[in-house]
Amino acid sequence: MSLYRDEGVVLRTQKLGEADRIITLLTRRTGLVRAVGKGVRRTKSRFGARLEPFTHVDLQLHAGRSLDVVTQADTLRAYGEPLATDYPRFTAGTAMLETAERLVAVEKEPALRQFLLLIGGLRTLGERDHDARLVLDAFFLRSLSVAGYPPALDACAGCGRPEQRRWFSVQSGGLMCAQCRPPGAASPAAETVTLMIALLRGDWEVADASEHRHRSECSGLVAAYLQWHLEHSIRSLRLVERT
Repeated sequence: MSLYRDEGVVLRTQKLGEADRIITLLTRRTGLVRAVGKGVRRTKSRFGARLEPFTHVDLQLHAGRSLDVVTQADTLRAYGEPLATDYPRFTAGTAMLETAERLVAVEKEPALRQFLLLIGGLRTLGERDHDARLVLDAFFLRSLSVAGYPPALDACAGCGRPEQRRWFSVQSGGLMCAQCRPPGAASPAAETVTLMIALLRGDWEVADASEHRHRSECSGLVAAYLQWHLEHSIRSLRLVERT
């Protein structure tokens, strides 16, 4: 087996045998990696605490046939620490981790932009400068764009005309004009559309000034759009919605 180094964010862990864990990471250079952390569940493990979700780690791994093996791990930043005492931010961060894994479905395929988006999203959550759900929705929209599924917000997703974008269709790819809209399309408020555009572009001045009702409508549309393209529900979103 060959050795390699990378840095990554721990997305989730699962038990393996009596003392090991399978660690799922999104790494800077390698992409999605699943590796075994041998003995990390033992109290005397050298780096068990460093291989927990939300942790940004520098790693050395052995490349294996099915699963790699973690041989060294050093913490670069523990993004979970500032989130642990704030339930809305913790659940938003959990949804970020789950979404990142879903969007980067192919293992060991480089996904640098998704990695950087995840790092930026977790850092912004921890800084507490913006509402947690706004940060999460911004992460969803930008991650979808990087993955090749940007919602049409500046022009009709059907005909491309920029005027009369009054309807939003998850199945059709975003905002629609009256002529193109399919049955069942939503009719969001103009302020909701403005908020979605602000989150996608990183215009926090506009996003932070938005009203609660427009944030709620935006979150519903973004969550529906995300899960439609993933063809899978984000389980942790149920916890986010309860908050």
